[in-house]
Amino acid sequence: MITDYLALDLETTGLSPDKDRVIEIGAVKYHEGKRKEQYSCLVRIGMPLPERITKLTGITQEMLAEGVSEQEAVMGFLKFASDMPILLGHNISFDYSFLKVAAVRWEQEFERRGLDTLQFARILHPEMESRSLASLCAHYKINQGHAHRAVDDAVAAHDLYAALQKTFPDYDFFSVPLFYKPKKQEPMTLRQKKYLQDLLRSYFMEYTTDMDSLTKSEASRMIDKLILTKGKISENSK
Repeated sequence: MITDYLALDLETTGLSPDKDRVIEIGAVKYHEGKRKEQYSCLVRIGMPLPERITKLTGITQEMLAEGVSEQEAVMGFLKFASDMPILLGHNISFDYSFLKVAAVRWEQEFERRGLDTLQFARILHPEMESRSLASLCAHYKINQGHAHRAVDDAVAAHDLYAALQKTFPDYDFFSVPLFYKPKKQEPMTLRQKKYLQDLLRSYFMEYTTDMDSLTKSEASRMIDKLILTKGKISENSK
């Protein structure tokens, strides 16, 4: 039975590891099933935070502005997790894929095995209509804390894992290798950066996050969205 692992959860701007960004990391070390240290941070992002994510998590753009850079968040997490070869989470492949992309962006290796409470629940609870973390916590009467905040969801996944082990003592809760191959990402070009700065200045908009962390595709999407909603820059405003 695996009792040493890092319970992990992320909050992100969306569902695509190659297009969206991590906004919060929550990780808790467990040794012999007992809680030890934790790592938690909010992450500044180089893009506006979607309103639906604020409604879901309670995290605001202002909160992220007080967070750390992606590089600092990733490096801090990798150092914290360096002695933990196994990650535990609900749909852990999702969280791993985002961290893998972020690690590669900063030229770091990140290879781990995973314990996935979602996969276990699909096998052990075929009768349940929903196997979301919230539904399973309700089923096992687990206090989820502040749902959709990273540390609380990581702890809830650990509590769910413990409940599943207790309920199904003969089941082999095995770990599997985690794998995700990030798409190649190119940094934003100087031309894109200048045009984006001109757009923001033209419409009296302030950019409070780290623009230099934007990839070429992210900058392109942001420019397209600004042009669509605000219009192109007039020659007089350049």
